[in-house]
Amino acid sequence: MNLLRRIVVVSKKSQIHDLAQESAQEVFAADDLPEAAEIVTTVAPDLVVFDGTFAPCDLRRCLKAIATDANQPRVTAVLASNEDRFSEKEYKQVGVSHCLMGEENYRGLCDIALKVSEGAQRRLELEKEDHDKDYYYLDDVAADVGMVGRSPAIEQTMQMIKLVADSQCNPILVIGDTGTGKEVAARALHTLRHPGEPFVAVNCAALTANLLESELFGHMRGAFTGADRDKTGLLEMAGGGTIFLDEISEMPLDLQAKLLRVLQERTFRRVGGLKDLTCRAMIIASSNRDLKKEVREKRFRQDLYYRLNICPIRLAPLRSPERRQDIELLAHYLLTTSTICAHRQDQITSITKLAMEALRRHDWPGNVRELRNVIERAILLERTDKIGLDSIIIDPIETDETMDSKSGERLKDFSLQKAERELIARALHETGWQKTLAASMLGITRATLYAKVKQYNIRKDDPATEAVEVTAPSLSDARTPATC
Repeated sequence: MNLLRRIVVVSKKSQIHDLAQESAQEVFAADDLPEAAEIVTTVAPDLVVFDGTFAPCDLRRCLKAIATDANQPRVTAVLASNEDRFSEKEYKQVGVSHCLMGEENYRGLCDIALKVSEGAQRRLELEKEDHDKDYYYLDDVAADVGMVGRSPAIEQTMQMIKLVADSQCNPILVIGDTGTGKEVAARALHTLRHPGEPFVAVNCAALTANLLESELFGHMRGAFTGADRDKTGLLEMAGGGTIFLDEISEMPLDLQAKLLRVLQERTFRRVGGLKDLTCRAMIIASSNRDLKKEVREKRFRQDLYYRLNICPIRLAPLRSPERRQDIELLAHYLLTTSTICAHRQDQITSITKLAMEALRRHDWPGNVRELRNVIERAILLERTDKIGLDSIIIDPIETDETMDSKSGERLKDFSLQKAERELIARALHETGWQKTLAASMLGITRATLYAKVKQYNIRKDDPATEAVEVTAPSLSDARTPATC
């Protein structure tokens, strides 16, 4: 049987509680209707179960308070005994979804839970198809190439990509820190200008000078030892499409001179060849280095730099204020698309607020590539259906001592422990120190919350806690984590 995630039970009958435990992963108990409304609003259950002691008119007010929106009531059930004085018709009239009349029929709750679970799964599958493109991507072009993000930085980048793609600019320079998505931007340019044509990528840092020259230009048989046949170069293979020269700053100076000739004359020769071949491809170069500094230090040709630097496209790092809001979006995207643990029966569906806060605070020097590693590491480590703070390990190799020596000042301003303490104090404040509600808001168990309160010595009358309560933004204002 597929268990529901959460059920809220508004009853003191142990039989109903036992059936709810069989049907859901988490069961929340409420003694009366006002408490039930408060818990339902906080934990967003899949099903709310009442016993038959509540009058239909009172249930009407409660159902109105806990409706997800004006047109979508929550799934509810009433389990009434033979002695209760209200009929199934009366409960249905006020909007109760299911009624089980008589204690001998209470086991029908398990069937109701199964139907709710199957219906929710079908809705998720249908919604996910339309949701992903609208939620993760700025527009159709970004969706086609997988450029996740909706921040001002991504919007500015996409505007520049479209502007350059609509021109005859060739070559094109893409600049950005490692892991920011330079190849993704190159593919977006290619998709807009040369759809259907070849896209050829080469990493200039991965090949020796001789091998890189042979790969780019091709060679003739007998041009050098081991050249036992003619080879078509990547410039020729790209045809009327695009060739992407990744990390062009790592290209040797003598090869930079040969590339400059290609850019100026639009012709090249194979190694050992005599015939000029025409380069018809759009050439996109990228670098994570400061090319002006490389020119000053004589590691990059000045004339090549000026030839490339016509209308550069810059990709902002995740640490920049203009792109930092994409961290949450990227984290959920990487979680939902990861295949690192595809065999797991209990799929991870979300990220707790504490864990997400830790992700938001990190500077991400490795950008999207580093974030992907952290999320996949968390998926491997996590044993619940939500990624918690304990599974967020930024660097599994770096020891505490090394971190102190390399980034002590930065760690004074940021630590996972400090973030955890502040969020727990904030959750307790917002729920009026109701620990069950606070634990639900944080995505942890009540026992874990008690342990953390004791660990960090969080007290209601603590001045430090009061400062957090006054200055910290409300947790209820944070976006609810997306589910798979």
